[in-house]
Amino acid sequence: MSSESAPDSQATQEFVTRIGRRIRTLRKQRGWSVQQLADAARLSRRMLTDIELGQANPSLATVDRVALALGTDFAALALPEDDAPGAEAEGTLVWEAPDGSTALLLGATENPRAELWRWTLAPGGRYDAEPDRPGAQEIHHVLAGRLTLALETGPQVVGPGQSATIASDQQYAYLNEHTEPTVFMRVVSGA
Repeated sequence: MSSESAPDSQATQEFVTRIGRRIRTLRKQRGWSVQQLADAARLSRRMLTDIELGQANPSLATVDRVALALGTDFAALALPEDDAPGAEAEGTLVWEAPDGSTALLLGATENPRAELWRWTLAPGGRYDAEPDRPGAQEIHHVLAGRLTLALETGPQVVGPGQSATIASDQQYAYLNEHTEPTVFMRVVSGA
């Protein structure tokens, strides 16, 4: 979800509906107005309303800002309940690009908090990330293709069977600059 727009697939719509419902529930439990949460998350009231209604496809960073403002985290908003049908299936589709690139959130631990993701970038695919909290890190392990990590210090290319760890409290992007799909695992901690 690199751009904030209307959901464009059934899986994306299910994700957007789930996080919108959870955000609204948590906001109401705190007795906050839409404007109070929008201010705390640095969003417009309209954008937050659209998210709560499942009518907007927020960026991963936007969901993370809302989660932080609510005192929770991205995975708590995104993952299905343990008893939901298919909860242990293939993961939760969190991001999908028109070129077929996807990001699946597979699971998360609670203490310490860590998230496990499986990403696929189509040839020419790109995902621009926003900086996480200070001290946050990511580990990437490439299963197929080549992943280019565009970092403030310069690009880092990770090939099949290789791993890389980066500080994710900086501007960075994932790129597939090759003709084959890139498939990689991503572990996030401290975000």
